[in-house]
Amino acid sequence: MRQTGPYNEKVMDHFRNPRNAGELENPSGIGTAGNPVCGDIMEISIRIEDEVIKDIRFRTFGCGAAIATSSMVTELVKNKTIDEALAVSNRAVAEALGGLPPVKMHCSVLAEEALRSAIDDFRRRQGKP
Repeated sequence: MRQTGPYNEKVMDHFRNPRNAGELENPSGIGTAGNPVCGDIMEISIRIEDEVIKDIRFRTFGCGAAIATSSMVTELVKNKTIDEALAVSNRAVAEALGGLPPVKMHCSVLAEEALRSAIDDFRRRQGKP
């Protein structure tokens, strides 16, 4: 995979052409994650029907890697069950992007945390633990 500076082509594609950007109207859950050190903030909103993530959107303020990992996590979990989505790790997000520079791995952690936060919010709204 071709490198563009510290990022490979796939990371740059998700940065330039993010998938599922924006916010959902009437989401089933909203989750946020942030890193005050670098200033990256991610918000993920999900629509869940019959325990399946039918739609997912993100809004991210941050670097190229933060936007790319947000985009990729939405691609990985759309139309998956909640349990399948919870099994998606930050490492899976980074691998799906063809790798990230070590200094940017925290962005994949934020993507995983924002997704888990949205699912937790959904469960809270349902009255589930």
